[in-house]
Amino acid sequence: MRILRVLLGVFIASLVCTGPVCAETTEAIGWLQRIANAARQLNYAGSFVYQHGRQVETSRIAHWADADGEHEKLATLDGPPREIIRNNENVFCYLPESKAVLITRRHGRQFPSLLPEDLAGIADNYVVRKGESDRVAGAECQMIVLEPKDNLRYGHRFCAEVNSGLLLRARTYNDKNELIESFSFTQLLLGNAVTKDLLKSTYAAKSQGWRIDRTALDRGELSADSGWTLKNQPPGFRKITEMRRVMAGRPSVSHLVYSDGLAAISIFIEPMPKTLPVAGPLAYQGSVNIYVKPQAEQMLTVVGETPARTVRLVAESLIPRDR
Repeated sequence: MRILRVLLGVFIASLVCTGPVCAETTEAIGWLQRIANAARQLNYAGSFVYQHGRQVETSRIAHWADADGEHEKLATLDGPPREIIRNNENVFCYLPESKAVLITRRHGRQFPSLLPEDLAGIADNYVVRKGESDRVAGAECQMIVLEPKDNLRYGHRFCAEVNSGLLLRARTYNDKNELIESFSFTQLLLGNAVTKDLLKSTYAAKSQGWRIDRTALDRGELSADSGWTLKNQPPGFRKITEMRRVMAGRPSVSHLVYSDGLAAISIFIEPMPKTLPVAGPLAYQGSVNIYVKPQAEQMLTVVGETPARTVRLVAESLIPRDR
């Protein structure tokens, strides 16, 4: 249904929009849909580099899709070893140095599956166009450029393999056209070159006796009114989730999510801890910014895949609904 809505939106746009610019936008959005589908439906394996600031991290990934869904192995190649085995939404994270296995649910989107399945609304907030052709990991790729229509979101340049549509490189830029973070394959196998053996865990058999952490699975999620709202909602963002997270032995946490069709902003509202947090910008990594604000005996934490100004705008706009 999500894909049908996107295709319907592209079709309607083609009826009301004519000329070469509109035709290019429609074609570019079609490429984005190919990118979103390819990461979930294709078999691929390879190594990729993630760079943010002066830090560089290398990982190896293998992905397999069949009638049972998606299966994936992700292993870090730098620093302490870490291996993540995913079967659809079920995730096992092996940490050999601490002899632990974390069992959890899939959370968020990871390279090369960076685009949501539902692309509705992207063209409202970004100018989407085809760029030049390039080569990544020895394969020809087509550049798709997303230019934000304001300074509340980042710009993006995606390069997709021309035959399969698989995302080979993703770069994120700020409003000064400075590179914030990038993902790029350095070695890649596609299609029949990929075997399911590449997904076998290195540590599953060795992990007998390791500590098993199922804490994340004990968390319940219920649709619920948080009692909070935004007095100044950032243009182009709409609320897509409002729930309450419950964990055994801990106070419940309200969770709201806003999205502009690509970037997401999460809001967490919980009772004030005994140690008061320092208000203001807390941290950032790559394109993610975090802002903390104590208010009305609650601690508000905003985490956004957006510039810091957007995260701060959301944090400063949060008010109890009864006000």
